[in-house]
Amino acid sequence: MNGLDVIDRAIVAALQSGLPPEVEPWEAVGRKAGLAADLVLARVDAMIEAGVIRRIAAAPNHYKLGLVANGMSVWDVEDSEVDAIGARVAALDFVSHCYRRPRRLPHWPFNLFAMLHGATRNEVEKKRVIVRSLIGAACGSDDILYSTKILKKTGFRLAG
Repeated sequence: MNGLDVIDRAIVAALQSGLPPEVEPWEAVGRKAGLAADLVLARVDAMIEAGVIRRIAAAPNHYKLGLVANGMSVWDVEDSEVDAIGARVAALDFVSHCYRRPRRLPHWPFNLFAMLHGATRNEVEKKRVIVRSLIGAACGSDDILYSTKILKKTGFRLAG
């Protein structure tokens, strides 16, 4: 699949704000795109298969769930172990994002990032201790950057 044709573009445009919270969300996407729901589903499946769409996922609002103390933990992990350790950290149920990033030496030695959520900073710090023990001797140093305000996150948007 090379690029998007008119139909796929209409489907992506109808999906880019998320699935509507309806009993039949694909029917609603189809109405917005001017297409039948079964065609929408078939085309979405084809775009997933081709890698045009990576995933369709739910994104709970952690603030509304009471998880208001959110910290991006940053870790200086041995490069030879960061991928394996990152996979284990990402599997923790209190980690919502976990990824590897290049270091920016000499000021930023951290190469593994993991967002930790909790109802209080004390709870998040306890979770940080769990991550630190999981990483063990492969961790040179770590820090945590706490959120101070909510920024609106959006995914990729097609130009109008």
